[in-house]
Amino acid sequence: MAAVTEVLRRPARRRETSPTEGAMPPGPRWPRVAQLAGWLYRPYELLEHCRRTHGTPFTLRLPGWRTLVVFDDPQANKEVFTAPWRELYAGEANEPLRPVVGGHSLLLLDGERHVRERKLLLPPFHGQRMHRYGTVMREVAERDLATWPVGEPFAVQPHTQAITLDIILRTVFGVEEGAAMDRLREALVSLIADFSRPSLIVPVFQRDLGPRSPWGRFVRTRARTHALLAEEIEHRRRDRRQRDDVLSLLLAARHEDGTPMSGEELRDELITLLVAGHETTATALSWAFHHLTTRTDVQRRVHEELDAVFGDEPIDPARSGELALLDAVIQETLRINPVIAAVGRVLQRPCTVAGWTLPAGTMVIPNIYLTHHNPAVWPEPGRFDPTRFLGRKASPYAFFPFGGGIRRCIGMAFALYEMRIVLATALSRHRVRRVPGRRITPSRRSVTMAPSGDMPLILERR
Repeated sequence: MAAVTEVLRRPARRRETSPTEGAMPPGPRWPRVAQLAGWLYRPYELLEHCRRTHGTPFTLRLPGWRTLVVFDDPQANKEVFTAPWRELYAGEANEPLRPVVGGHSLLLLDGERHVRERKLLLPPFHGQRMHRYGTVMREVAERDLATWPVGEPFAVQPHTQAITLDIILRTVFGVEEGAAMDRLREALVSLIADFSRPSLIVPVFQRDLGPRSPWGRFVRTRARTHALLAEEIEHRRRDRRQRDDVLSLLLAARHEDGTPMSGEELRDELITLLVAGHETTATALSWAFHHLTTRTDVQRRVHEELDAVFGDEPIDPARSGELALLDAVIQETLRINPVIAAVGRVLQRPCTVAGWTLPAGTMVIPNIYLTHHNPAVWPEPGRFDPTRFLGRKASPYAFFPFGGGIRRCIGMAFALYEMRIVLATALSRHRVRRVPGRRITPSRRSVTMAPSGDMPLILERR
């Protein structure tokens, strides 16, 4: 790893490229295993190095994976996101997630089956139904916030993870407080933690060498989690009470032939919603706190906005839409620190993207991180400036932290709403400041990029 890090740090002169008949875009000539090491452990440095050296698009070749062609231009991203879904498959690009989300996950489906399943999963995350969850989000945040130490350094990431997990358990899984919730919480926390090792998304490292080995521990945790979820799903099938959590809605949903979702389908979709909405939202919240500790002027304006909207009253979720600056803080956080660095599509036939004719089987990557840090699109891309999002709407091909096209995350509105409620609840009574001497850098946790050291900060009462 030291050798790879040294290469990535070398200055390089960007070389402009143009399509050549039958050729792939240029890319590093390092051994494939070295490219994989960079992708797993220094992804941002690798991406920036390749852009400086080769321009965009560029090609990466990783052992055991398809050839990757990486883009950072909104027009190229648009070509990928608006292409016919029968020609570009996202499910195949998400294969590294199969061990944790399961084969029935919406993330892994393509074609007509994806279209059908998406229709079943969309209703709970839109309209007034989603806003009913606002009070739960505030209550969970208030309860956890009461445990945060005041005036001394502490790691905020474990707290944001606890908050987002309990919100999912109550709003998505519909689990009530008690022993069952405690058992499920423990199993799900272990499942995410055991899969957070970056190497485990690579098939060659997925070897069960016993319960103490990384993969062996994960496999056993997964089996325990699946058993608990099967028990909960069966219990809920027998429960005749009227409920408005997501699991209840999915239990009532029917395929086009009138059949309900199977237990395995429900299990995999619940885990998918957990993976897509727990660690990711918790990490985004931690990054938001980080940026507010570095821009005290922005934090002061957020406090002023909260005071103007709510005064001394508790946060009212129904009025949270009035927090324009806080929403801009969230968007700018997701621009600078997208939790997922990239999304992919696998070409089902030869396709031309940005002038390059690429063969079937190539994975095209609209790279979220590089696009969000493209100085031709976002001037001074490393500067945290929420005003970029005040009074204007960014192009979905220049700003796409939740992916794009018909595969955009179905939980996007839920996640943005949750971040708004949690941040507003925390900042309405407190301010946050940085821990002196601590430098925060992105650190990979499976497919997400979290702040190093679990994001230490200091909380103060206003």
